[in-house]
Amino acid sequence: MSVLILVGLPARGKTYISQKVCRYLTWLGITTKVFNVGNYRRKLYGAKQEHSFFDPTNPIGIEQRKEAAKLALEDMIHWFNEDQGIVALYDATNSTQQRRRWIYDRLSAHHVKVFFIESICQDEAIILDNIRQVKLSSPDYANTDPDEAVYDFKARIDHYKDQYETVTESEYTYIKLINVGSQVIINMIKGYLESRIVYYLMNLHTAPRKIYMSRHGESMYNVLGKIGGDSELSPRGLMYAQKLPGLISENLGTKELIVWTSTMRRTIQTGSYLDYPKMHRKALDELDAGAKYPEDYANRDEDKFNYRYRGGESYRDVVLRLEPVIMDLERQENILIIGHQAILRCIYAYFMNYNQEDLPYIKIPLHTVIELTPRAYGCDEKKYKVDIDAVDTHRPKPSLKKKSSKSDVNTNTNGTSLGASGEIVNDIRSPILPISPQLWSTTNTKHSS
Repeated sequence: MSVLILVGLPARGKTYISQKVCRYLTWLGITTKVFNVGNYRRKLYGAKQEHSFFDPTNPIGIEQRKEAAKLALEDMIHWFNEDQGIVALYDATNSTQQRRRWIYDRLSAHHVKVFFIESICQDEAIILDNIRQVKLSSPDYANTDPDEAVYDFKARIDHYKDQYETVTESEYTYIKLINVGSQVIINMIKGYLESRIVYYLMNLHTAPRKIYMSRHGESMYNVLGKIGGDSELSPRGLMYAQKLPGLISENLGTKELIVWTSTMRRTIQTGSYLDYPKMHRKALDELDAGAKYPEDYANRDEDKFNYRYRGGESYRDVVLRLEPVIMDLERQENILIIGHQAILRCIYAYFMNYNQEDLPYIKIPLHTVIELTPRAYGCDEKKYKVDIDAVDTHRPKPSLKKKSSKSDVNTNTNGTSLGASGEIVNDIRSPILPISPQLWSTTNTKHSS
């Protein structure tokens, strides 16, 4: 069990960071949850609180905010014990050494590892933009004049500044992100998972951007109902490739863009008319269907995410393959990914927070461009359908009951899950990314409270 404790003044991107890290870890199969103390405060005492509520000389405000922090912490510990949570994010200002010590001691008593993430920003333009883009849309300022809301929130920030203490405790594990990651300071980072989180945080940025995704144009294999292979585009697929530049420029204007494709002919052909820098990435190649057998379809429907074709891949394998791509993708600004159905499902699921069970059934139609705009709590989405017919390759999620037959290829005589290739999977619920066994256990042992 591990807790990532956010630290920072208001409007420093703590919620953005916590939501991004939560989506990243969840995508990798690590049971993760955000506990936002502000939500507990609003639930207990209402959203409409003037800036004086946050004044460090206001004893009632201090007591009520402490009560909200305590309740969030208690719920987190309960979640670890009852729901077998692995990583939690505690989203609050946590702006004093006293508050951080209280949290650290409380969690350490429950054998929970603690990792502080401090976000520091001195750029007033970024802070003001964050206030206008995120804070003014929060329940705290519903139906409030924007100028009055900005004034009140700046006063709230000033109250926190009066008592703010940056993280200097040498015995803590922490990372400091200064001015949206332009400078990074780390201390006492141990273990693979913590290292991956640090690397992920170092790649985040808050600059406005568009992420476009499109499948390749319709291929000859799509028309013939075949999967796999390295087919060329059909005549209709070529028409889509010719229309794609106009659609992108219409929505992006003169802004810069980079294009990623796989190394397969159908994606390269689809991007061939685009006058932007291009990169062909092997990691974006379609899921390897290996050698296909008649029973594959029926058996795959039992657990499509974890089912591995014989000699090929599963969706789980593809997510692990794409993890470095996601790291790189977070560094990019405007980008268009021309990919394949399974690949784009995995990338789309990361941004839109889909679970593993539903991921393999996300509909990514041909001749359609998906536009994602990252925000603090998720992504805005638009879809642009090009008026060129194409076959429908989507298979909806079947309504099937789990098999229990001894002949089921996913189970051996010991009741252990098997991949289609015969590889034993000890626990298909286990995280995709290797993490410390101290954080993940295949047992249901509960820690004492």
